Amino acid sequence: MQLACFDLDNTLLATDSDYQWGQFLIEAGVRDREQHEAANQRFYADYQAGRLDIDAFLAFQLAPLAEHPRATLDAWHQRFMREKILPSIGRSARKLVQQHREAGHTLLIVTATNAFVTAPIAREFGIDNLIATLPEEVEGRYTGRYAGTPSFREGKVTRLEQWLAGQGASLDDVRESWFYSDSQNDLPLLERVTHPVAVDPDPILESIAHQRRWPVISLRH
Repeated sequence: MQLACFDLDNTLLATDSDYQWGQFLIEAGVRDREQHEAANQRFYADYQAGRLDIDAFLAFQLAPLAEHPRATLDAWHQRFMREKILPSIGRSARKLVQQHREAGHTLLIVTATNAFVTAPIAREFGIDNLIATLPEEVEGRYTGRYAGTPSFREGKVTRLEQWLAGQGASLDDVRESWFYSDSQNDLPLLERVTHPVAVDPDPILESIAHQRRWPVISLRH
């Protein structure tokens, strides 16, 4: 197996889908702008510093899903895709995915953002395999909690190994593997693949990539 894994936010996308979902809900009058943006700024600063409390962040991120029926959320998401996501998908990102597809590689998106937000985005890229944080559902409604292991930092490695186990394999069995990411928080998985690639990286990842002679690319230009 040859495996091409892609982070989503600020990697394949020229934006953060979770941030944009929050902005969409604010603009739709569903969330209070001042409260939401203040909390989001605190979490984002912690994320950039590599100290994000993933449980606290997911409680914040998943709360709006529990407040509305699935049909309403799905209708909102269709508008969200048109207004926020499609404009942030560049030709370079689509071309990169297509190059791996044409090479016969197995494609995965591996993202910490929840699967409700990201599954339609994965479909837009034509990628069938998605590893994302799973929002818990009970009788067709989201609970505001998550299920299983969040796919964040070391959790991305755990979830990928679980996915591979379902294919009767492990990372050690994969002949060649790529992971594209912008963030220092993805170092645990970048260090496990045979071809780590830094994409428009944050300063810490950029420094580490240069030290270790990993490729550094941009999908923005």
